[in-house]
Amino acid sequence: MKNFICAIALAGLMMCAHVDLKGQTYETAIGLRLGFPSSLSVKHFVNDSHALEGYVGFRGWSGYNWVHISGAYLVHNPIEDVDNLLWYFGGGASVFFWNFDDGFLGNNDFSTTTLGVQGYLGLDYSFDDVPINLSVDWVPTIYIGDSFNTGFSGGFGALAIRYTLN
Repeated sequence: MKNFICAIALAGLMMCAHVDLKGQTYETAIGLRLGFPSSLSVKHFVNDSHALEGYVGFRGWSGYNWVHISGAYLVHNPIEDVDNLLWYFGGGASVFFWNFDDGFLGNNDFSTTTLGVQGYLGLDYSFDDVPINLSVDWVPTIYIGDSFNTGFSGGFGALAIRYTLN
């Protein structure tokens, strides 16, 4: 819920900047995806509107840990009348490496691997005067794996903060 509220607030702030339209203003950006789970991210535009994003993250709580590797193909479109603001959609895939350690005798310890098929919907904003890119997105995921992690999750997404390389 916090991510959703942050996404709406960021979108509202960016919409207030009523200026002339520009397209994508950077080619490659490296930084952090602050969400569920937090990740290191690299985004690279292959042309004016299509980008590839890859990220690697880790999450741990109450004996559960996972590492994931994700990749996405994203199509960007300008939002009229807002300089440097794009909306995007796309698809991608992930592999999740799960581990559970109950901390006791080890009777319930296990590890598993799950694949994820992901959709992407988000906003991407670049600043004119500083080499910073912000994006916020929603990443619904379908898990394909064993009975531990199979099914749909609509709760993933992140606020990404990246340094742009031009």
